[in-house]
Amino acid sequence: MNPINDPMAWQGRLPWPGAEAHKHARGRLGVVSGGASSTGAARLAARAGLRIGAGLVKVFCPPDAAPVLAPTLEAVMLASFATAEQLATLAQPMDAVVIGPAAGLTEATGANVAALARTGAALVVDADALTLFRDRPGDLFACLDRDDVLTPHEGEFERLFPGLLSEGREKAAVEAAEQGGCIVVLKGAATVIATPDGRCVVNGNGSPWLATAGSGDVLAGMIGGLLAQHMDSFDAACAAVWMHSDAGRRFGPGLISEDLPDLIPTVLASLYRG
Repeated sequence: MNPINDPMAWQGRLPWPGAEAHKHARGRLGVVSGGASSTGAARLAARAGLRIGAGLVKVFCPPDAAPVLAPTLEAVMLASFATAEQLATLAQPMDAVVIGPAAGLTEATGANVAALARTGAALVVDADALTLFRDRPGDLFACLDRDDVLTPHEGEFERLFPGLLSEGREKAAVEAAEQGGCIVVLKGAATVIATPDGRCVVNGNGSPWLATAGSGDVLAGMIGGLLAQHMDSFDAACAAVWMHSDAGRRFGPGLISEDLPDLIPTVLASLYRG
């Protein structure tokens, strides 16, 4: 029986700012957007990353999406790119990058993942950036290291790791983390977080109100925001999953994903020991 995701295990390592903190010291998060008609997921992830404490958050988008995104972003910054090489240059200063939410099931997304892997930023790989590699998971795994985080729901997990779920969610997540060489967050009512060295916890505070479109994009941004602040990847995944669920529980009926980022300060305040 694997341990339950308990805040006592990571609460003391949450990255609170000190008296001399400035925005760059608090970490820089990048979020890759899809095209002009697919920008909402990136906005959700970016706002969540900012709310959870990243000092600077920037959305990277294709040129056609910039006029859509620019009027909707305030504290979140914006930059456009036309090629994977341009994305890598823009992302070079970032501490962490989220890629996948509404990114598009195109070869451009695959090239963007590979380019980001060369920057040294910790990656959160979600949604389209997982499904794209369904027939060639090894190409994705070759881009990853132990600081990176995959965040599949069961359908995406099955596409990357066919047959593993027949062994049970916990064993499957551990084996997937070993195969991928990275942290795996297998989402669900009892989300499982696993590492390549065999550590595994099960989240025990899941909320049914999180079963709504965009919820996973918010979680990806939360994990990315903690990674940008140099929190250990396993601790960051555990903390973000727990806080995401706690936010859903606090709001309750009627929750939509746009509500979640603005609940993060209340959740953080409940964990603050300052």
